[in-house]
Amino acid sequence: MISQRYELYTPVEQHTWMLLFERQLKAVEQFAYRNFLTGIQQLNFTALAIPDFDDVNERLRNITGWSIFAVPGLIDNDYFFEKIHQRQFAATTWIRKPENLDYLEEPDMFHDVFGHVPMLTDQYICDYLFGLSAIAKKYMTNEEVIEAIARLYWYTIEFGLVKENDQLKIYGAGILSSIGETSYALSDTPARVPFDVMQIIDTPYIKDSFQKQYFVLDDMQQLKECLPQLSMHFQQAYGNGAV
Repeated sequence: MISQRYELYTPVEQHTWMLLFERQLKAVEQFAYRNFLTGIQQLNFTALAIPDFDDVNERLRNITGWSIFAVPGLIDNDYFFEKIHQRQFAATTWIRKPENLDYLEEPDMFHDVFGHVPMLTDQYICDYLFGLSAIAKKYMTNEEVIEAIARLYWYTIEFGLVKENDQLKIYGAGILSSIGETSYALSDTPARVPFDVMQIIDTPYIKDSFQKQYFVLDDMQQLKECLPQLSMHFQQAYGNGAV
């Protein structure tokens, strides 16, 4: 864990946040699922300034009891799920360079904060993350289980779609924070298939290009409702604990 050290953000970095925020919010306000936009408002995210983690946490704790903490980059699965089980979500503090506005291979603060944090105001998302972390902690030394859970996380929290009033909406942070994937995910190019937890855990994910397919929820409640099926599957395959 590190500190955000807000005073070290440069005018260039603040301007980069402004450019990304204004462009991406305009791109997603018609296509994001309703609770994402509500979260943006509840957390008082604006283009005017990079969010201060202390302020974000004060607001988040009052809404769902969750918080975020600063990390320098990607963290190990065991630490990630341990913190999720404590209702804490990791967020990087560095922001991409102006020349990398359109694409970045490793998640930066814009992806983590703009894409993920508004969803932490949504109790459906919070309950799902907590339940997923409880299963992960139980099987932490089992690489096959952790890989399966990583796939489920990828195709939901990072790249999930959901139906709202018979319209297709985005809730995955990897789409919501990407100008290119926002339009691509809703185009006629990728496959879109009904949400099926067993199919998802058998589907490898793609890190270096847009996804070939997206799994679509009928409603957000499906996230939490899939966890007993997932837990039972692992119990039948591996017993009651890690192997």
